[in-house]
Parts: sequence; C-alpha cells; structure tokens
Amino acid sequence: MSPRALLVPLAFTLILAACRASTPVTTGSAPIVVAPAGAASTMGPSRIDRLDPALDAIIPPGAKIEKLAEGFDWVEGPVWRRDRGYLLFSDIPKNTIYKWKDGEGISVFMRPAGYSGSTPQGREIGTNGLTVDAQGRLVVADHGNRLIARLNDTTFTKTVLADRYEGKRFNSPNDLIFRANGDLYFSDPPYGLFKLNDDPNKELSFNGIYRLTPNGTLTLLDRLTYPNGIAISPDGNTLYVALSDGKNPYIYAYDLQADGTVANRRIFFDAGPLVRQGLKGALDGMKVDARGNVFATAPGGIVVLSPQGKHLGTIDAGDVTANCAFGDDGSTLYMTANHALVRIRTSTKGLGF
Repeated sequence: MSPRALLVPLAFTLILAACRASTPVTTGSAPIVVAPAGAASTMGPSRIDRLDPALDAIIPPGAKIEKLAEGFDWVEGPVWRRDRGYLLFSDIPKNTIYKWKDGEGISVFMRPAGYSGSTPQGREIGTNGLTVDAQGRLVVADHGNRLIARLNDTTFTKTVLADRYEGKRFNSPNDLIFRANGDLYFSDPPYGLFKLNDDPNKELSFNGIYRLTPNGTLTLLDRLTYPNGIAISPDGNTLYVALSDGKNPYIYAYDLQADGTVANRRIFFDAGPLVRQGLKGALDGMKVDARGNVFATAPGGIVVLSPQGKHLGTIDAGDVTANCAFGDDGSTLYMTANHALVRIRTSTKGLGF
C-alpha cells in the first residue's frame, strides 16, 4: 500500500505553557492538575500485591506509586521518547496527545490527534497506542481515522502507513509494536466504533492482528475476538496479544517465524480468576522489560508476569489502568490510570534501554 499524506490542521494544534506547582490547566471539561515539580503525590488508594518473592527483584520493597497529573478523560498509549527525554500519551475522548516532562509538567503535544472533521464515524475519535520507530519517529494507532500513521511532529502532518485490508477499512487500530527488523505489529478491535461489532460502518467482518513490513506489505496474522495490547519478547521470537474479552480474558503468545508470520498460539496468561473476583479493568496494554517479564494491564491493575507467564504480583494504581511504558533511564514505569498519569520506580529496565 502506498503511503499518503494526511494533513492535520495546524490551527487546532495548541501547545500549553508548562505547569508549575499544582497549577490547573483547563483543556476541556475538567481542569488538569499537575503535582508540584519534584514532589509528585502518592497515588491512593494504591498498593503492590506481592505474590512471589521474585517480584522484589523487579519492584523494590518500599516502592511508591506516584501521581503526576490528573483530570484527564481516559488516558492510553504512553511512549517514552528517549532522544528527547519526555513521555507522550493519548487522551482518547479529548482527541489529544499530551506531553509530560519532568520539571515542566503537562503540555498539549497535538490536538486534534486523531479525527479532525465534523462527522466522526466512531465514539473514540483520538489516537490510542503510540510507539516510535528505529529513527525515533512517532507512529500512532489512529482510532478516530481508523488507520496507522507516522507523525512528523515538526509540521504536524501524518503519513498513512495502512488504513485498509483487502480494500476494506480497519475497525479502529488500537495498539502497535515494532520488531527489531522494522516490521510493525498491530491490533484492530472494534472499540472505536459506535456499535462495536454491530456498527453499520464496520467494513471487516472480523477483528484481528496484522503485520506491516517496511515496504508496505500488510498481512493478517490471526482473527481474534477483541485483540488489544501487543508486545514482543526481548529475543524477538514471541509475540504477545491481550484479549479484552470478558469471556476469554487471555494473553496469547505466538511464535514469531523468520518470515514474520506467527505460529503456535497458546495461552500465556489467563486472567479469568481476576475477572471472577470482580476486579475492575480488563486486559489491555502491556510492555516487556529487558529480562522478558511482561507488565500487562488487567483486572486489578498491572500484573507482572515472568517470562514463563507466572503471576508474580500486581501494581494497583487505585483505578482502572489502561496501559504502561518504561521511561527515564528505563527503570521508571509510567502508567495511564483512567483519569491520571502515574509512575513507579523499578529495579529492572524496559526493553530497549
């Protein structure tokens, strides 16, 4: 598929001045309050459930969950830009990508981040998952425009990388991850559409996961009920996909083949026991550390799983958590928890640091 340019009107792009101690920043229906610089407040009620002693080597005893900012609508898709020293994340309902930088606080990086017209065909018009390619360029799962795009954040224009499979529009691309060879893997559930699977604008009869090569070749890898978060193991040989499906709340693992396709789908983690406990949340975004541990949002918070899928413990930020990303020197886990941005220091480093 040949990329095409999608211009985002610069008139809608607003950069806010950095916030100072507890300064409210009005960006819509509610003020965003930023914790004082150097004095982020402890998130509460929050806790770390330690189910296995091995967690102590990953999340140090005494580690605290810090709230950095709150007042968002629903935040998702965090990514750390190592070459620039800041975090970006999506507020899907507000159609905004926010920037967080220590010492500066929150600013609007891009708005509208997704759909910029007047007749949206979905209920979630912003971006969702964010990632960066090998050149440090931002690549987004554009929920509102139902496509995958690369962003030029100097001109605030998008180059569409993929928007259709066999001539039919995607549902609402959700999360995405690059393999070391430049292949992009992404999920495409129906969550951005008004009526989900029953939406009249849904062109594909299924939901799935895809692979997009650097030369633009698009391959459907698997058809799944509600594919969501997606990640790759440190050796590049395993693909993880989370199903935000209450009836089948699984994280699947696949073998990544030499040709980029997948094989041997199996259940890596079954969140059924967490669902049956009535815990809030669902399997959603996830990240992998350099040791192969998986940090996956789930009912109850972020579950920390060994490379073998053993549940070592849970980081409960006190609210439904949608996604996470490692940042700073690689040992800080940033989490998007419903209306808030929070973080915790770890004793491990994220993959790629």
